[in-house]
Amino acid sequence: MPKLKKNIRNLSIEDLYKISKNLKQTVIDMLVEAKSGHTAGSLGTAEIFTALYFNVLNLDPKHPEKKDRDRFILSNGHICPIWYATLSERGFFPSKELWTLRKMNSRLQGHPKYKSLPGIENSSGSLGQGLSQAIGIAISEKMDKKGYRIYCMTGDGELNEGQIWEAAMFAPSKKLNNITWIIDRNNIQSDGNTEDVMPLEDLKDKLESFNWFVIEIDGHNIQEIISACRMAKSVNQRPTAIIAHTIPGEGVKFMENKYEWHGKIPTRSQARQAKEELSSII
Repeated sequence: MPKLKKNIRNLSIEDLYKISKNLKQTVIDMLVEAKSGHTAGSLGTAEIFTALYFNVLNLDPKHPEKKDRDRFILSNGHICPIWYATLSERGFFPSKELWTLRKMNSRLQGHPKYKSLPGIENSSGSLGQGLSQAIGIAISEKMDKKGYRIYCMTGDGELNEGQIWEAAMFAPSKKLNNITWIIDRNNIQSDGNTEDVMPLEDLKDKLESFNWFVIEIDGHNIQEIISACRMAKSVNQRPTAIIAHTIPGEGVKFMENKYEWHGKIPTRSQARQAKEELSSII
């Protein structure tokens, strides 16, 4: 990993891309060691996690329970390998623990468990619940007036769940402008392409009809991610949804846009090839 400057907010966009690339390589190694896990979404969201944890979120790894910290809620918990790798690189726990992913008695289970590790703000497994969890925290913040923001990531496949849409109606009705909902729009889910399984489009129009402020971005463009999160802070009287268009398995050609890699791990030879491809990215 590149050596971080004392103040991470001084990291350049180039620095952030280097971090995201190395996080992807770390995830590959973690999955091979674990012999199970979810590859495509973990690789496809690396730039989003990098932008959040190394620029956007107000967090202090030395004081992970600070009351005014921003909260990040991961609803699509199966992509937790990239969350674990990011938290470790950010300094929340030692990197040696990454190699215990999905092993007995490990704190790094296949789906995150609340407070199992510093920085883990919610348990997730059953899809569709994260936005509701984020709304509960957002209401609490409004009551306590602590000034923090709540960021929630969901997959697009889990938008099949009815609870998501109940939550999507509820948040604007309560004018929860302290929520930023990031949708990983990678167009795949475990058993096919989203538009074949349960069509979502026009997703932007649907969310706007629920009175969300909606921003569409390239989910691999770190500057766009940061700018969208900054814009969300300026929105009054309603929550913001960021539709982040991503490529599942991004950076590894034989994985990209293939739903089969949703929950499939690479063999050791495939892992070597994947890491070589990622290493060649400037």
